[in-house]
Amino acid sequence: MESSDDERDGVYGNNIPKGSSHNVASNGTKFVDEVLNGHSERCLENFRMDKPVFYKLCDILQAKGLLRHTTRIKIEEQLAIFMFIIGHNLRTRAVQELFRYSGETISRHFNKVLNAIMSISVDFFQPPGSDVPPEIYEDPRFYPYFKDCIGAVDGIHIPVMVGVDEQGPFRNRNGLLSQNVLAACSFDLKFHYVLAGWEGSASDLRVLNSALTRRNKLQVPEGKYYLLDNKYANMPGFISPYQDVPYHSNQIPSGYHPQDAKELFNQRLSLARSATDRIFGALKERFPILMSAPPYPLQTQVKLVVVACALHNFIRREKPDDWIFRTYEQDLSFQMDESLPPLEVEQPLMHDATQVLDISFQPDQLDLTSQLRDSIAAEMWDDYITHVNYSL
Repeated sequence: MESSDDERDGVYGNNIPKGSSHNVASNGTKFVDEVLNGHSERCLENFRMDKPVFYKLCDILQAKGLLRHTTRIKIEEQLAIFMFIIGHNLRTRAVQELFRYSGETISRHFNKVLNAIMSISVDFFQPPGSDVPPEIYEDPRFYPYFKDCIGAVDGIHIPVMVGVDEQGPFRNRNGLLSQNVLAACSFDLKFHYVLAGWEGSASDLRVLNSALTRRNKLQVPEGKYYLLDNKYANMPGFISPYQDVPYHSNQIPSGYHPQDAKELFNQRLSLARSATDRIFGALKERFPILMSAPPYPLQTQVKLVVVACALHNFIRREKPDDWIFRTYEQDLSFQMDESLPPLEVEQPLMHDATQVLDISFQPDQLDLTSQLRDSIAAEMWDDYITHVNYSL
């Protein structure tokens, strides 16, 4: 007969003397209590979120019946085990040494918490609103040109561990094993949508195709659009850079003077799209388990990405100014010095014209998207050359 959670949450292995289970079993509880009774910064350091946020998440998981206390391990400790693993990229044995539970107990509660958060992850992804994002409205380099822009879309490769027979499709163009994850994010560093699990060899455009055609698809409100980089095509709901002019994937260096409307447009699009770099940076800073392949089944590795993004959103909503977010928030209001000569820039990676969108657009739809980009660039350039000291 299968034992209950209460019966299985004992201490095993590690050369623990018989008869000492009760005292040793309390070590994990003692550690969690010390962290939660200490300064909030200690909770952030160990469990990757402030104390009020941690307790609120516990309350949500308990209220929805997704986690329950056991005789030995309270919900707080179950969540602490999970957060400690993903927040420090630790393996089960290392966590055993700290919490003094068996590897089976650690793994069981890790998966329980993972599945619990996964089951409500959709609650933490909010679709974009209809208002102009403050980050656009309050910056004259972006407004009114990008007034209908709701965020940016990009892909990121997350290391993955798979069996030898499965490795071929998961090898990206650098020869590393990864899953190609697509994310649509807002300018205030929240994820609108995440699609994980695609093989590392899949192109970014192919993953975007999947996001637009699957049942739980990425939806773009009517009249709105996301910004893309030069890996993608220009299409309805998405605006990409001009492919035939320099494009900076990172922040434009001071002193670069655009030569025409297309260069100016590409510069500002790149600057606005830096939100994706910052949100991915904050995500990996908080959850370093995403930076190396964890020894879990592939399905678990995929869930980990979605759950990490969901937790990122939850924490961003509840505590938007913790030190991890502050590290990756960036002031884009700096002034560019236009008195310096142009700088040499790298040519962009050109979009592969052989890739075809799975979703069909009429020629007039594609033409309208192209015209929209041209009109934005023209308006931007007219204002730029009218005001000599206008900053990027």
